[in-house]
Amino acid sequence: MKKDIKIILISLSFLFIWTGCKEKKIKLGHDIHFDKEENIHYGNNPKQIMDLYIPHKKTDKEKDVFIVIHGGGWRAGDKSQLTFFTLSMMQKFPDHIFVNMNYRLASATQFGLPNQTDDIKKVTELLKNKLGYHPNVILLGNSAGAHLSMLYAYKFDTDKKVKAVINIVGPADLADPGFKNYQEYSFVESRLVDPGITKTGISKIGFASPVKWIKSDSPPTLSYYGNSDRVIPSTQEKRLDSALTASHVMHESYQFNGGHLDWDKHPNDVFLIDKIETLIKNIGKK
Repeated sequence: MKKDIKIILISLSFLFIWTGCKEKKIKLGHDIHFDKEENIHYGNNPKQIMDLYIPHKKTDKEKDVFIVIHGGGWRAGDKSQLTFFTLSMMQKFPDHIFVNMNYRLASATQFGLPNQTDDIKKVTELLKNKLGYHPNVILLGNSAGAHLSMLYAYKFDTDKKVKAVINIVGPADLADPGFKNYQEYSFVESRLVDPGITKTGISKIGFASPVKWIKSDSPPTLSYYGNSDRVIPSTQEKRLDSALTASHVMHESYQFNGGHLDWDKHPNDVFLIDKIETLIKNIGKK
């Protein structure tokens, strides 16, 4: 099965290069077809682009949307890093719409927040206009993308359209002493949060920590952490689980064998996708 997926994905990569056009048909198996539109602009900044995959089979049912958000320490990375994983997800969830998005990166001249959470909001607004309805979304991110997924879901989702969060090796509590060993922590302290958006009584680090905003109505969360991750300490998983438990939020947490970048390697990726499927089914039963 895994070998077949790899062959399909390699073939697709050549198809993308050969066609060169913005809209494509993607076939993932006998009866799984998607229409793809790549590099859709959802804002004026060059980084505000996304790829959109819509199941080719037309139905009257409103489809949920996976929004996939890449990592890179809030200051680097690109949606292309998650293209193959997105295609693997599409095979498992052929009735869902998928978005693989870029976002404005933090730099010496630009703060990460609120730009990056604003970009998630802009993507949801574009989807609402493009689809003709306001879809429920599942936010799926790795590393910094997982942090942004959690922060948006717990604090900024005023429409309450986030159905679930898939947190892959994401920092949840930036004030964790263990996380302060992160080699780019000084950048996080100085450039992640625009001080103009914080209110009196909360620090920039506190503002940017998803655990600070968890409430009883926060969306179900699935977390996936490496047992030998040298970037995200094991205390992050424990602090997140504790906060979700205290607020009685449905959640699951799993560990894989490997470091920060090993989550999408076989068999870790297959295990994760299966657990996501189980979570989505359980949410549907509520």
